[in-house]
Amino acid sequence: MDIEGVIHDNPIKRDSWKTLLTLAYQSLGVVYGDLSTSPLYVYKSAFAEDIQHSETNEEIYGVLSFVFWTLTLIPLVKYVFIVLRADDNGEGGTFALYSLLCRHARVGSIPNCQLADEELSEYTKDWSASNDKSVAVSRLKSTLEKYRVLQRILLVLALIGTCMVIGDGVLTPAISVYSAVSGLELSMSREHHQYVELPVACAILVFLFALQHYGTHKVGFLFAPIVITWLLCISAIGVYNIVHWNPHVYQALSPYYMYKFLKKTQKKGWMSLGGMLLCITGSEAMFADLGHFSQLSIKIAFTFVVYPSLILAYMGQAAYLSKHHIIESDYRIGFYVSVPAAIRWPVLAIAILAAVVGSQAIITGTFSIIKQCSALGCFPRVKIIHTSSKIHGQIYIPEINWILMLLCLAVTIGFRNTKHMGNAAGLAVITVMLVTTCLMSLVIVLCWHKNITLAICFIFFFGSVEALYFSASLIKFLEGAWVPVALSFIFLIVMYIWHYGTLKKYEFDVQNKVSINWLLGLGPSLGIARVRGIGLIHTELVSGIPAIFSHFVTNLPAFHQVLVFLCIKSVPVPHVRADERFLVGRVGPKEYRLYRCIARYGYHDVHKDDVEFEKDLVCSIAEFIRSEKPECNIRMEDSGDDERMTVVGTSSSNLEGIKMSEDGEFSDTVGTSELREMKSLEKLRKRVRFLVPESPPIHMETQEELQELMEAREAGMAFILGHSYVRAKSGSSWMKRIAINYGYDFLRRNSRGPTYAMSIPRASTLEVGMVYYV
Repeated sequence: MDIEGVIHDNPIKRDSWKTLLTLAYQSLGVVYGDLSTSPLYVYKSAFAEDIQHSETNEEIYGVLSFVFWTLTLIPLVKYVFIVLRADDNGEGGTFALYSLLCRHARVGSIPNCQLADEELSEYTKDWSASNDKSVAVSRLKSTLEKYRVLQRILLVLALIGTCMVIGDGVLTPAISVYSAVSGLELSMSREHHQYVELPVACAILVFLFALQHYGTHKVGFLFAPIVITWLLCISAIGVYNIVHWNPHVYQALSPYYMYKFLKKTQKKGWMSLGGMLLCITGSEAMFADLGHFSQLSIKIAFTFVVYPSLILAYMGQAAYLSKHHIIESDYRIGFYVSVPAAIRWPVLAIAILAAVVGSQAIITGTFSIIKQCSALGCFPRVKIIHTSSKIHGQIYIPEINWILMLLCLAVTIGFRNTKHMGNAAGLAVITVMLVTTCLMSLVIVLCWHKNITLAICFIFFFGSVEALYFSASLIKFLEGAWVPVALSFIFLIVMYIWHYGTLKKYEFDVQNKVSINWLLGLGPSLGIARVRGIGLIHTELVSGIPAIFSHFVTNLPAFHQVLVFLCIKSVPVPHVRADERFLVGRVGPKEYRLYRCIARYGYHDVHKDDVEFEKDLVCSIAEFIRSEKPECNIRMEDSGDDERMTVVGTSSSNLEGIKMSEDGEFSDTVGTSELREMKSLEKLRKRVRFLVPESPPIHMETQEELQELMEAREAGMAFILGHSYVRAKSGSSWMKRIAINYGYDFLRRNSRGPTYAMSIPRASTLEVGMVYYV
């Protein structure tokens, strides 16, 4: 199935209330699994700082007040009403905000951007096309574009948020599953539960990560019912506890109880804010998973289902605890103490299932953000498996999955309590939210063209609330909060070194590319014998002739009759329409038969396999030849390489263009397995035919060029890939030498090749080695 060919519009259409409610129902299982399980550990983490639960109930009422207003201000006001509007053509998350800023202020980290990329359908939005820009907006934009140090700070800020999301992918499954399993302490004897709790939690985590390769879509239909059952369960228990124990607990929702709490508990109360912060874990998923749903469906699900259920659950726990001041210290103040004894076992089972669903969501989100980083050149290339042919966002990354599992098990076994896990998870969560607040304030000014005062108010109000929680989490550095810092530091170093090395390698390619005059001096035959077939030269350059070409022709006496300089690049948009996929141009005069083809992909696009891609590539070149005007055959040295690029779609999107038919010489159904194996080793000659539209009529010269391209395709393709050895220049600083010679070299040798090169037949591949001194 051509997945990427159909993902060019926003997949969510507001066509009916039935569709909207269906999306809202589905979002409960995908988006809110993590957020809905937070009542398992919030009160226990908040009272882990030796706060006395006195008979005045000021402590428990204060915690409830903090939880209520935190849930109201951050998820409801900030995300539902403001941040969700900052989508990138339907996509959300930290990199979506960074992508918006890259396009509107030209601060992107992708080196091979072109002016032609700005003409893509998804590059701009209606609300961003306004010319009503104030002097302050223009000044801010020019300042960001002028100073490289500000661009690097912006990149590092986005990478820090990304790294913390990855850290959350380690910590959330650990604390969710361990907190759910901790209910065993009230359901079995104290002597037994300490030997059962940890093995059961580890077994569930291993099972969870082992299931990832099957894909979310195969078990996804169970997710929404599990989360709905869990929300109904905790809200019903909450209502029961409110009615049965303390009907007046609603009074604690007043902000006055926050003041009383901090006044009485002072430093310990401030430190306990890190535990209360856990009530909003998973809020970022509302924005990060926006691409799978719609703004309105996510808003409906949170406002009318998740938010009231959580408030009732927290009020119910507070009502129970307000009448039970003497609780054995071994049990702490957890969720299960407020559950009636008769239903603890069923609630325990539902809690474990809900914890698995919440963990699944954050793991999938981690895969998605790593794919975005890799596409934008900020993470080493990894193997990405698309687990669904219908839902493009469901992916699986084997290496990352097993790394997350090992780290998650290490955190669970190393800490063995929710206090330290909560400290670690809280710091990761609040850091991501602070990064979102900072980037969002720039989006308000640069993308929405609002008054800069509005952006200052946004960052001051929400930034102050989040900074308070951040300080309370950071002070627990030695009590578990060092884990996300350490993990983020490691991932940040890896990502920045990879980005730095990739950027320097591209700069070397640009500085050492061959001039068009050198090519013209070789003559129509390029000074060598031309053999049948298509030579595909993979390069990162979008203009000019790569040095690998001159290195090749000076060492080998022959080359193919048709040469294509292929550049597969990512652009800072989530998706590129199929009819805008290729940019095709000519290198040198027509008789050279040299073409440049740039395949553009968004950071959420699915890359086709080699067979489909080759067919689209040849068809795009044929369509460029057919549609090229005769007057375009002028001297190329008088014009830039980028001026004559033509936008050509894929064969599936160009319904009125050239079609290609390929028939194999052998049938797939004939012969034994041994014969088929022998034939697979042979060079199968394909019969290739172009189906050319009858109108408009084409010139004889164009027919000859198409005939030559058809014959070259029949002869087969050869792939020329550069095998680079990157080294720092002599005289470079010791930091640069370590980063390039050891860090980048290690990452390059242990990462995957280019996406297209992964599926290329090795017998058709030729690698040309070059040393890059950057």
